[in-house]
Amino acid sequence: MKNLSNKIAIVTGGSRGIGAAITRKLAEEGANVVFTYQSSAEKAEALANEIKNNGGTAIALAADSSNPTDLKNVIENTVKQFGKIDILVNNAGIYVGKDFVDYTLEDYQFTMDVNVRAVFLGSQEAVKHMPEGGRIISIGSNMAENAIGPQTTLYTMSKSALQGFTRGLARDLGSRKITVNLVQPGPINTDMNPDNTEFADFLRTRLASGEYGKGEDIANAVAFLAGENSSYITGTFITVDGGFNA
Repeated sequence: MKNLSNKIAIVTGGSRGIGAAITRKLAEEGANVVFTYQSSAEKAEALANEIKNNGGTAIALAADSSNPTDLKNVIENTVKQFGKIDILVNNAGIYVGKDFVDYTLEDYQFTMDVNVRAVFLGSQEAVKHMPEGGRIISIGSNMAENAIGPQTTLYTMSKSALQGFTRGLARDLGSRKITVNLVQPGPINTDMNPDNTEFADFLRTRLASGEYGKGEDIANAVAFLAGENSSYITGTFITVDGGFNA
């Protein structure tokens, strides 16, 4: 019996990078996974087919995390297909880097819509269909506790908001045995943050391990929090950053 057999999971932004690693890992552990994508339809279908060919279940749904209607439709379609939601992974996120005085109200609104509002609304809709023992796991950033430099203010603010959300929601859902936790990645090698740039070389100097992480490192933490062995862990943050914040 796999750790997540017969569990129903949703992963937002699950078609590439960290999200794809999470989607793949949850499916390997036996979960039926619904994951969203916005523009990478080809990658999403390829991932879904890969999981199916390996004996798993995965469904790719197009959704814009900045659109509340899209999020609600994902929840409704998942419940219609599977009858419940056991695990929600709020992974979708964006980064807008600018000098502070150059940020626009549109930059602020878009960042908060995707990085904060989508987490709030997605969780609110999901818990309506989540049985006792459910799991809500959000993907934040180690930068919520350690802003590494300039042009990070908006992103850092949005990811810090997830810490307060995680604490509060853990209290709200504790009586239902639903756990709420936050995984905070550090430098992870993805197409949006490759490990072969000058900036990556700078970040390596801050890492205790001296190495960039992999999407699988985050996926392993998520899979642990999604399983039974984490039932007494809630309202907390797990930072997976190779010692960057040490």
